[in-house]
Amino acid sequence: MTYRKLPSATLAVIMATSVATSAFSQDLNILTWEGYADPSFIDQFQKESGCTVNATYVGSNDDFAPKLAAGGGVYDLISPSIDVSGLIIDAGFVEPIDTSRIEAWEGIYEKFRKEPGINRDGVIYGMPYSWGAIAFMYRNDAFDTPPTSIAELFDEKHAGKVALWDDKSAIYVAARLNGDMDIYNLSDEQIAAAKARLVEQKPLVRKYWATAGELVDLFAGGEVYISNTWAGYQSSLLAEKDIQVTEFIPEENAEGWMDSWMIVKGRASDCAYKFLNMQITELGQCGVANVNGYSAANKEAARACMSDEQFIALHQDDPDYLDSLLLWKPLGERTEAYTNAWNAVKAQ
Repeated sequence: MTYRKLPSATLAVIMATSVATSAFSQDLNILTWEGYADPSFIDQFQKESGCTVNATYVGSNDDFAPKLAAGGGVYDLISPSIDVSGLIIDAGFVEPIDTSRIEAWEGIYEKFRKEPGINRDGVIYGMPYSWGAIAFMYRNDAFDTPPTSIAELFDEKHAGKVALWDDKSAIYVAARLNGDMDIYNLSDEQIAAAKARLVEQKPLVRKYWATAGELVDLFAGGEVYISNTWAGYQSSLLAEKDIQVTEFIPEENAEGWMDSWMIVKGRASDCAYKFLNMQITELGQCGVANVNGYSAANKEAARACMSDEQFIALHQDDPDYLDSLLLWKPLGERTEAYTNAWNAVKAQ
């Protein structure tokens, strides 16, 4: 899909409505990922700030721009990943962040603060929040020999027991299996080859999952025993159910990601900045680490509340770990080609 700036007149109407609404309300409406507004830390924020958080969850980065285009004035904050944040900036959906109002700003890893996906001409539009990998996961009781390759998800012996995230990143997975490692710059021919590989795999797939809970249920019920996963999150939820799983980075590598909080244009309320400050300090950073199993963007906050084992396991001592992964990048004008290919696979 492609993103365009809304006509200025339309944006003006949305802004006016948004500002008027904010003036009489302490509600904070966020568009975000599962776990980013978990009661384990949001309840304390609401009690201390007087702000009420209303969360709408997404299952893919491709959900952010369409929801904003369809009436983004209903949201105050969003938390897209680094591959789409630039598109959202260019579409005019978000406004710059006043970093002087973020007390722990300097505690954020410098490499994240300088990411091109949240910077434009020296202006910052995103506050880094969390990061990690799109790893792969299997049930321990289903494998005598631990899998090490993406090829396991394409092996007929696993027919009906495979799951895959319902996201255009499935093209990245298939491309790597094909040996095409420059996954964010695939040619039309390489995208077609990845699509063909996914069509071939489709009879083996039990479900294309959209939410963390959906994948957890598939694993817990024994319907699925191998899939890609949001590293740390689904595995921790399965551990609570006494389902033993193992995450792994395959021979063909895995994608890396970073999520940032962004302020929807015209929605820079006091509650919005209170929320940002909470999310980048100990309460929010250890909240997302403990609930989702993701790494934190603020090393100082992470150090204050994590055990030595958790700190090391989440690579808080080595943010350059992200460089060893295939960090998501904007696809630009090629977004539509990837998305259309994935949609064509599902339509088969």
